[in-house]
Amino acid sequence: MPANLTLETLSAAVDAGEIDTVLVAAVDMQGRLMGKRFHAAFFLDSGYRETHCCNYLLAVDMEMNTVPGYKSAGWEKGYGDYVMKPDLATLRRIPWLPGTALVLCDLLDHDTHEEVAVSPRAILKHQVARARAMGFDAMMATELEFYLFENSYESYRDKGHGGLVPVSGYNEDYHIFQTSKEEEVMRTIRNALYAAGIPVENSKGEAEAGQEEINYRYSDSVDTADNHTLIKQATKEIAWAKGKSVTFMAKYDTRRAGSAAHVHQSLWTTDGKPAFYDHDDANGMSAVMKQFLAGQLAHAEEITVFLAPYVNSYKRFTVGLFAPTKAVWSTDNRTAGFRVCGAHTKAVRVECRIPGADVNPYLTCAALLAAGLAGIEGKLDLEAEMKGDMYAAQNVREIPKNLRDAAARLNGSSMLRAAFGDDVVDHYHRNAEWEIAETDRVVTDFELQRLLERA
Repeated sequence: MPANLTLETLSAAVDAGEIDTVLVAAVDMQGRLMGKRFHAAFFLDSGYRETHCCNYLLAVDMEMNTVPGYKSAGWEKGYGDYVMKPDLATLRRIPWLPGTALVLCDLLDHDTHEEVAVSPRAILKHQVARARAMGFDAMMATELEFYLFENSYESYRDKGHGGLVPVSGYNEDYHIFQTSKEEEVMRTIRNALYAAGIPVENSKGEAEAGQEEINYRYSDSVDTADNHTLIKQATKEIAWAKGKSVTFMAKYDTRRAGSAAHVHQSLWTTDGKPAFYDHDDANGMSAVMKQFLAGQLAHAEEITVFLAPYVNSYKRFTVGLFAPTKAVWSTDNRTAGFRVCGAHTKAVRVECRIPGADVNPYLTCAALLAAGLAGIEGKLDLEAEMKGDMYAAQNVREIPKNLRDAAARLNGSSMLRAAFGDDVVDHYHRNAEWEIAETDRVVTDFELQRLLERA
């Protein structure tokens, strides 16, 4: 389902008084939209060609602090500009914001006009091009989970982020009655996204009080990452407009299940045939699919930073709460890190259950694709399927237990250095180092509660 505006139809909507603002946005390292609001007339006159932004947008943390140690940008280089080049194929109406359209941008070097290597969208596009050179189109979808709260962002921010009240008092997984009570928000989200050209399939209650999930149609990898990013933006803005709030934290409460962004993946030949399907195989898995999955398993620990980017991300990997702890594969088994879905059908695919809802989808999809393609290139053999309860499995490959371990595996990954380039790996390793250092230095509520009186 394509974005729903062209320059011509935008011009007509502007003339009709329907649109007066165009959001021109790029995606930063954290997966957020960063950019400018253009008057629509100026965008149509010249803004559609390009605009500019400070290159610190790919060298700051979640707090927008200028982080030292990046090769691409820093005080010693004066923090110059990137070119924001609108991808007009993404131009669309944004129905939840009055009179507004949006276009996503690629970030280009100001002097060479080449795509910035460390830009998340460029990283994914490079892996997609690599797949196409091998004769494949990389198709993906994400299942995006989040919590919906009765509180507004402002109300609990002013209280030190305490007193969060989920919209439900009980586990609402697939629960129609409870989710009926949430339709004021969720129906608006579904319809607004669909009207924006994002092919939403459904929403549902997830496996906790106040937890939701949105599913949308399988698509090519870049379109999937674009849609994922816009869904998060829309969900936050619509909830805020209704006096509520959401979180995409991987784990917002020790006692509750975390929020995931499971990634479904398959390769298709460039002439439209499912490259993962083999009618004669016991599970319907082709040799290509087995090699692809073998690559993801072999490199699972190396790519985990892109599947779990924050210290908090690793708190989601909890026994018995449907987040995996083992990087193994199994057929239709939700305790495994890699689940084969649609066995025996042309829809057979790999579901990676490791990513949390806090990921940058471009980086997640790129890392998974890079690992899978490495498996095909190396003609790796797929290890034996694991069956049963993976939580209880012993002496098998585990997901790194913390960001520090995952960052070390990223830094030493020859596969990712070959696929992404040294500059990209070094850049995101530095990002992980900063997240670790910032978390290490901060005194937490847990430490106060545990130690203040009794230490």
